[in-house]
Amino acid sequence: MHVEGTWDLSISTPIGRIEAVVELLDRDGVLTGVAHGAGEEVPLSDVALDGDRLTWKQAVTRPMRVNLVFALEVDGDTLVGTSKAGRLPASKVTGLRRTVPPA
Repeated sequence: MHVEGTWDLSISTPIGRIEAVVELLDRDGVLTGVAHGAGEEVPLSDVALDGDRLTWKQAVTRPMRVNLVFALEVDGDTLVGTSKAGRLPASKVTGLRRTVPPA
């Protein structure tokens, strides 16, 4: 499964909807990434793809300091799953991969 690219995420949290952008790269067979949102850029850790299941962890400071764990199902250019922050209830996550215009 190919997951590299730029993904626009929408996260439905208890404090409202949060929009974020995640960039995923394959570097010599290892998935890496960075997330942009709420005025900050944070690296992703433990990025893994197992079949169509994509997972990663990230720490954010805005709108509050939390460690997030994402678990998503990949279906072509869409993502659906959850983000979990500690003891808080899981938040629904959806995502769409940005298409690159032809050169």
